[in-house]
Amino acid sequence: MKILVIGSNGQLGCDIHRAFIETGDEVFGATHSDVEVRSRDSVVKLLREFTPEVVVNTSAMHNVESCERDPEAAFAVNALGVRNLALACREMGAVLIHVSTDYVFGGDKASPYLETDLPSPLNVYGTSKLAGECLIRSILDKYFVVRTSALYGHSPCRAKGGLNFVELMLKLAKEGKDIRVVDSERVSPTFTLELARHIVCLSRSESYGLIHATSEGSCSWYQFAEEVFSLQNIRARLLAARPGEFAGTVRRPSYSVLDNSALKSRGMNRFRTWAEGLREYLNERSLQPLGD
Repeated sequence: MKILVIGSNGQLGCDIHRAFIETGDEVFGATHSDVEVRSRDSVVKLLREFTPEVVVNTSAMHNVESCERDPEAAFAVNALGVRNLALACREMGAVLIHVSTDYVFGGDKASPYLETDLPSPLNVYGTSKLAGECLIRSILDKYFVVRTSALYGHSPCRAKGGLNFVELMLKLAKEGKDIRVVDSERVSPTFTLELARHIVCLSRSESYGLIHATSEGSCSWYQFAEEVFSLQNIRARLLAARPGEFAGTVRRPSYSVLDNSALKSRGMNRFRTWAEGLREYLNERSLQPLGD
């Protein structure tokens, strides 16, 4: 198959690019130097040149604070940019696989969110990503909107200064500092390589629609940090942040755990628990340290 991965130099995009190559597909990885998703002409030009059968979109403005400060930019990328891709895919007859977020939900449930649950985002980032989802559905029949959660991977996360949560925790522990982590937000940390493998499987399917795709189980960010240190046999000065300690930051859902119900109903859910995914990440990291 001919696969176009937009955002192929990002934390998730790198693993998606790698996963498709390993299956023998013809893959073109597009970065910001190749395409500007906010420009309809730029998007159409790229798709006409490469003529992909499947387009995987990982491009996004996903720094939550930046989105809140500049909502016009957030909507330009996360909504209108997605519309440009959907229109171009319709013209070319290509399938669009678009990566979305658990932040479309407001955290008002006490059990994992299903694909059928009503979104209620709390911030500009979540709202702009939801708008992108709606635009895809209004334009395309052949699409996958893939919501995921709390990603971490081996490639640098540019929106977070190059460090994902795991790497930040290990860095702070090495520096011997007190590490204060929120214990009031519950997520399903997801290794990008596991998500990439599922996206490859979706590209072979015609069961189009909305998909939740995260590791099984959930934890707080504090518990996630605890597990990182436990698996690495590190004694860290880890403390749970006090309620309201980080007040003033952008509102985030206190509970955004997703249920992979659509994958399960299709017999396609191969996600392991978040702790097992973390163990694989750390094992790979020990073989090829970040930055090598």
